Amino acid sequence: MSPYASHASHARSRPIARIARVTAMAYAELHCLTNFTFLRGASAPEELVQRAVALGYQALAITDECTLAGVVRAHVAAKALGLQLIIGTELHVEDLHLVLLAPNRRAYGQLAQLITLGRRRSAKGEYLLDKQDLARAPQTLTECLVLWVPDHRRDRHANFADGGQLAAWFPDRLWLTLEQWLRHILDQVTLDVPGMEKRKLLE
Repeated sequence: MSPYASHASHARSRPIARIARVTAMAYAELHCLTNFTFLRGASAPEELVQRAVALGYQALAITDECTLAGVVRAHVAAKALGLQLIIGTELHVEDLHLVLLAPNRRAYGQLAQLITLGRRRSAKGEYLLDKQDLARAPQTLTECLVLWVPDHRRDRHANFADGGQLAAWFPDRLWLTLEQWLRHILDQVTLDVPGMEKRKLLE
């Protein structure tokens, strides 16, 4: 018998669960919206936690837009199922798209203060933050971690400038985020319906 055949036979005798543990990749979702982000998030926080556990995620970040409303339900579900929950929020600040994460209690308090500031400046259901609020980050957001989601539609020089500014505001606490969006794919798809003008699927 060849050594290759012997090795293959030995591999087939291993427990399947053991092989799965070795080959599975550790993964944590760091940007997730619940149905508390109206018109964008579809699933309840507890449903997302259950799905994350079913998929074998190591952790899940709940990052609804400028709110912590979904965190309580997610926390209860995550505690019951043994999933590490990360608290955060998504923010659109002028032309910047950011996700802020709270790794500790102090960061959570800073996050809550920023959300409150943005909500109190605007009408109910809306918020308003500007880059000056981020410029004060060395004093007001000292513990928060920041994920920057660059806009692929903007000029790259503008993105470079934004990245440099964010790096100055959040030294050693800024990460570049890469996300694959279905919308980016659908933007390239056109509808060709008989009797109708050809048009993009999403406009």
